[in-house]
Amino acid sequence: MRVLIADDQALFRRGLKETLADAFSKVTFREARTAQEALKQVRREDWDVVILDASIPGEGRLDILDDMKRLRPQLPILLFGMRAEQFARRGLKAGAAGYLTRDCLPGELKEAIKIIVGGGKFVSAALVDKLAEDPKSRADLPLHELLSDREFQVLRMIASGRTVKKIAEELSLSVKTVSTYRARIVEKTGMKTNAELIRYALQTHLVD
Repeated sequence: MRVLIADDQALFRRGLKETLADAFSKVTFREARTAQEALKQVRREDWDVVILDASIPGEGRLDILDDMKRLRPQLPILLFGMRAEQFARRGLKAGAAGYLTRDCLPGELKEAIKIIVGGGKFVSAALVDKLAEDPKSRADLPLHELLSDREFQVLRMIASGRTVKKIAEELSLSVKTVSTYRARIVEKTGMKTNAELIRYALQTHLVD
């Protein structure tokens, strides 16, 4: 089994490799620290599964997933992220085969790999109940659920302290386009300043 681990934390990559090496025979690994490195590896070689950090540095979090699926539509991708259903919901909708929280147990990781390599879907036990809910039916629908995937991405980047110019550079968009996304975010959420957006993102755990 060929496994690509895309995560910027060396200790986390090492832990994943040790866990999977103990669970599967004849498994080989490659590593990527950024979205660009991961995409290059996917473009260059075939993989049985990609383990992808939902917050990997580089291009937009869901953009890298979209790019991988365009290159290899059948590629099983297991996302790792925070214990927040909005990331899991968006990731699965974008084509991920599974989603695990970063504090999952080794046994859950092994089970997830077995299932998605076999063509199934897997979601962390910590999120199953939340994902089963229809977000549109909830009276306490979070404001960020009103945003498109790109608007959600721009909100998180603003909340992480990036300027509009920096966001435009990282996403290969014009400053005007990013400003338009910001205007839509403001309109949909009712927040006016970056300080309000940052406070909201921190309170709802959209950024670390």
